[in-house]
Amino acid sequence: MFSRPWAFIRRVFHAFRHNQGMLLSGAVAYYTLLSIVPLIVVLLAVLSHFMDRRRLLDVVTENLELVIDGQARVVTAQVAAFLDAREVVGVVSGVVLLFFSSMAFTMLESAMQVIFFHRVVERRRHPLVSALIPYAFIVVLGVGLVLVTGISGALDVLSHNSVRALGRTFSLARLPHLALHGLGIVGMALLVTSLYMVMPVGRMALRHALAGGALATLLWELVRYVLVWYFAHLSMVNLIYGSFATTIIVLLTLEAGSIILLFGAQVIAELERSVAPPASPLPDPDDLNLLDSPTPPPPSEGAT
Repeated sequence: MFSRPWAFIRRVFHAFRHNQGMLLSGAVAYYTLLSIVPLIVVLLAVLSHFMDRRRLLDVVTENLELVIDGQARVVTAQVAAFLDAREVVGVVSGVVLLFFSSMAFTMLESAMQVIFFHRVVERRRHPLVSALIPYAFIVVLGVGLVLVTGISGALDVLSHNSVRALGRTFSLARLPHLALHGLGIVGMALLVTSLYMVMPVGRMALRHALAGGALATLLWELVRYVLVWYFAHLSMVNLIYGSFATTIIVLLTLEAGSIILLFGAQVIAELERSVAPPASPLPDPDDLNLLDSPTPPPPSEGAT
């Protein structure tokens, strides 16, 4: 890889195209769009019994801005409206919500199996494990939301204070916003790293997953700002799609994020294949035919 970087990059693009990476990214983005509201509803419906719902919504909005900047408040407003009417939600509806909230993780696991096909050939994951992985990630997201909300509450207390240094007084009013933004970026990098570690079949080197998570998060931050600028200044999506504009913008944003996520996985997969010991070459079919065919008898001495 390091001796011939352009050849490695060329192989990554070729493998990504061969694995229908754009099609897989579209599928992951579509299922994420279906899952994002049910996932937030499930998390907030459970956590609001123990924590302030308004603070939870503020934290969710702040973190959603890292993914769907400009449309996060629309999503959380829909979540808040659903939570106001959660008394009418029965057991069956709750199960349906839980199922839809896991669909994005299920689709992502299927996409990872396509990209890391060399692992699937060697070993397969038990169906029960595949069924439980999405719900394990939901629990992890819930724990992360609790931690970030607790830190946000502590920072709100500090925001009313000020610090005096170098003869100047600095207000801490923006500390909660900056801290939540930084925690959101770190949390996203850790989430992507965990996706690279868990979703593919088999064991992945931690350094590969950490490098992939950090690079994917950095690239997403750059792409996110470009998308925000594009939708604000150049895009005609509001004029073309009208009331569907919010859905289209969210879907296109998720599509860009899915491409980055799966392309990072493709880089890791190609890196694994490049450092793996070479497999034994398959015998040539002509050689097999020669081995299978009977050996002709030697010519007789009297033959001319």
